[in-house]
Amino acid sequence: MTTSHAARDIDTSRPHSARMYDYYLGGKDHFEVDKQAAETVASAYPGIFVCARENRAFMHRATRVLAREHGIRQWLDIGTGIPTEPNLHQVAQSVVPEARVVYADNDPLVLKYAERLMRSTTEGRTTYIEADVNDPQALLDAPELSEVLDLDRPVALSLNALMHFVTDAQDPYGIVSRLLAVLPSGSALALSHCTPDFDPATWQKVTDIYNGAGTPVQFRSREDVARFFDGLELLDPGVSVGHRWRPDGESTATDAEVSLWTGVGIKP
Repeated sequence: MTTSHAARDIDTSRPHSARMYDYYLGGKDHFEVDKQAAETVASAYPGIFVCARENRAFMHRATRVLAREHGIRQWLDIGTGIPTEPNLHQVAQSVVPEARVVYADNDPLVLKYAERLMRSTTEGRTTYIEADVNDPQALLDAPELSEVLDLDRPVALSLNALMHFVTDAQDPYGIVSRLLAVLPSGSALALSHCTPDFDPATWQKVTDIYNGAGTPVQFRSREDVARFFDGLELLDPGVSVGHRWRPDGESTATDAEVSLWTGVGIKP
């Protein structure tokens, strides 16, 4: 798992969702093909930059809430994406220095920058697994996971802007259910998911752009996003637009700009 090995596996001929997301956030870890695809999305949906920022802000707030108010000390973050500081472990360890975080992604470019995800506090621990959410058992069986996480103690499953890349044909609800099934009572699901609810025509254009670039997507309604939390106890304010979930300041964003359903549920 060296940088050179990862670099050989990076396909720069087609845009990649993680690198496009990096562009939306103003990062530098993308290629011209990603920039072009991202600009095509932005021409159809200018709010994509706001959506990306609000998604990161939700992840930060949800992580702090789980650490401070619900005693969570362990996180499994799937679909990590290209590291953007502060990363989840930095947010968690700023509240509880002993926090342990396992990151998982299947993009070679994320692997290339994985050392950024390993800079833990001395009290805590982080690691990175190259794995695919579509094979949850292989991810759970990875030895790196059991070296860092104690699955007898509560774990927060963090799925940020990931499940809209899992179509119904891939059994998204079954995947989340299998991941949650191995986690004990007191564990949590923190999830964000893009939605067409506020502007269906625009989001159909976005869907067509991603599908045309070879990245299947399925953006879901609030009702369909809420299904991911079946059997969990939703924290207030329930499934909410990203900037409305426990805001820690004023936001000038509109629901249509954000177009992101978010929520946090606790396993009873």
